[in-house]
Amino acid sequence: MKRKPSTEATAAWIRLMRVQSRVLDAVEQDLKRAGFPPLAWYDALLELSRAPSGELRPVELERQMLIPQYSTSRLIDRLVEEGLAVRRECKIDKRGQFVEITEAGRDLQKRMWSAYSAAIEKYVGSKLSDGDAVKLCGLLDRLGCSCGDARSPALSESAPAR
Repeated sequence: MKRKPSTEATAAWIRLMRVQSRVLDAVEQDLKRAGFPPLAWYDALLELSRAPSGELRPVELERQMLIPQYSTSRLIDRLVEEGLAVRRECKIDKRGQFVEITEAGRDLQKRMWSAYSAAIEKYVGSKLSDGDAVKLCGLLDRLGCSCGDARSPALSESAPAR
């Protein structure tokens, strides 16, 4: 017989889903009020900027993004249309392609960080002590989050943690 989740585990699940939804919605609204595009743009630009040569295959970009992006190709199209990224053909595999961040994309990602970091502080940092944040990361790591691989903003202003 399979074990069912406890009442406490179910309550934790519900809270986790609700807080994730509410905080993401609030962050999106703060970015919008600041005149920036959606958080998915920041996430994609950040991943491209972190890539060794500023480029990733579309499937790699989708895998790296923290925000669920079921229409990565449309997001890439928008980034390319805005001059924030370019598509390049793979020289080895002519069918494959890379998406490469442009200087304009790097600039937007850095400018968005000011509003995004303020939102992180407003919705998370101001509500948790650093010790609480470390404990929360530990708990989330146990669920498979791997908070430990996120970079600290203090370590790299050009590629801050999300």
